[in-house]
Amino acid sequence: MKGDRVEIVIDAGGTPRTYEVTATRAGRRVEVANRRGLVEVSEVTRSGTPVRTARFMSSRILALVEHPADEAAGDD
Repeated sequence: MKGDRVEIVIDAGGTPRTYEVTATRAGRRVEVANRRGLVEVSEVTRSGTPVRTARFMSSRILALVEHPADEAAGDD
């Protein structure tokens, strides 16, 4: 859903670097997959087609934080 984002902090040889993958349009979402020593963060469409993908070595990741989209205030 638009507004979903994942923040990834990696060890870049002494200084941490932060990357962010965000669902930029309505109907898109961000998925995280952990495969064979790699963490893959993808922005995907409703049908599951990846739009953007970022891959990181799992041994270099210091933090991975998922921020869900804010719910509408009027939905009580």
